[in-house]
Amino acid sequence: METQSAVGALSALAHPGRLEVFRRLVQAGADGMAAGEIARATGSLANTLSTNLGILAAAGLVTSRRDGRSIVYAAGYGQMRELIAFLLEDCCGGHPEICAPLTEVASRCCEAEARTC
Repeated sequence: METQSAVGALSALAHPGRLEVFRRLVQAGADGMAAGEIARATGSLANTLSTNLGILAAAGLVTSRRDGRSIVYAAGYGQMRELIAFLLEDCCGGHPEICAPLTEVASRCCEAEARTC
């Protein structure tokens, strides 16, 4: 991942509403959530949610697809993985024990089959 892409993704996540939406979509898994479900779950107004989803999508952190009359949004797991890898790329400075807790967190998050990491 290039630095500019990382800055864009981090900037998109640097807002409480967008971070909440993104975390909900990560929890929802690959099937994602319809826009109306996201709005109800987060208490977002439609225009605010639309703006937040647009910013997250521009950063590659959210994808969308039409399902009948609904638009279903899902976390952009590929971009999320690239961002995490970018942040950890130079981690530890030769001291793997510094980053060991992060691998434990990743293992826990991926234990459930329903989750996509």
